[in-house]
Amino acid sequence: MIISTKGRYALRIMLDLANHSGEKVKLKDIASRQEISEKYMEQIIAVLNKAGYVRSTRGARGGYQLVKAPKEYAVGMILRLTEGSLAPVECLSENALSCAREKKCAAVELYQRIYDAVNDVIDTTTLQDLLDIEQEKTKRE
Repeated sequence: MIISTKGRYALRIMLDLANHSGEKVKLKDIASRQEISEKYMEQIIAVLNKAGYVRSTRGARGGYQLVKAPKEYAVGMILRLTEGSLAPVECLSENALSCAREKKCAAVELYQRIYDAVNDVIDTTTLQDLLDIEQEKTKRE
């Protein structure tokens, strides 16, 4: 499984907003801090906004902010929104077609364990956890 640029950038955008919790943050400021094209960010933020993860306010004092507290966003929510399925193989994805080899395929058991492990990590890690990790790394510098 490889997380695409879209998924990685969505996570960085959400983390940046979490770092400025309670503030309205302009997209150009996030783009500058995260070194992401503002045009590309507009596409990603639209997806996050439509899903209700962020709120936008127009005007001179406008910007984006998280709708909930950082501890209420699991990394898995954000990645699934932008990536779709995170299954390591097609046969484990949500809309997988029936496979003729399914009953005798030993490898599917391995793929399922990998998928379960990934889901466990991303579903139990929150934006707040990432903020805490970021703060620890900053202290070490």
